[in-house]
Amino acid sequence: MLPKTTSRVPEHTSDKINEKIRRETERNIVYYAGAGPDVLEKRLEELDREWDIERILEMNASMLALLGLTLGATVSRRWFILPAVVTGFLLQHALQGWCPPVPVLRRAGIRTAAEIDHERYALKALRGDFQNLPPVEEASRKSAEIYAAVER
Repeated sequence: MLPKTTSRVPEHTSDKINEKIRRETERNIVYYAGAGPDVLEKRLEELDREWDIERILEMNASMLALLGLTLGATVSRRWFILPAVVTGFLLQHALQGWCPPVPVLRRAGIRTAAEIDHERYALKALRGDFQNLPPVEEASRKSAEIYAAVER
């Protein structure tokens, strides 16, 4: 059975590394909760630009595959093995959430999109972004009304 998209990387990361990443995220939340609104806004902008592990793996795999193709076409056909290996690793990561670079990147503190979002939404909540949301019952009723109107 394939792991869930949101949990596949943490499931294949050691508990120690997951805990380190979680603690760092919590430290960030506590620090920025006490910061002024300008500092908090700057941090939210940083989070919007932070590359998650998927993006880094995709970039590295693309770069290595293109390098292997270029070297295979210009230097030696043996270089064609590089894109084959790299795309195999990328496929393994897509299916399992693990490939050889993942432990290295996780030890370096590279987070998943869900881990980045955890910090982002905690900071937005602290900033007050969700204070004016309707109660769940009202939101559910409005969603049902919209759905019924679309179905007509």
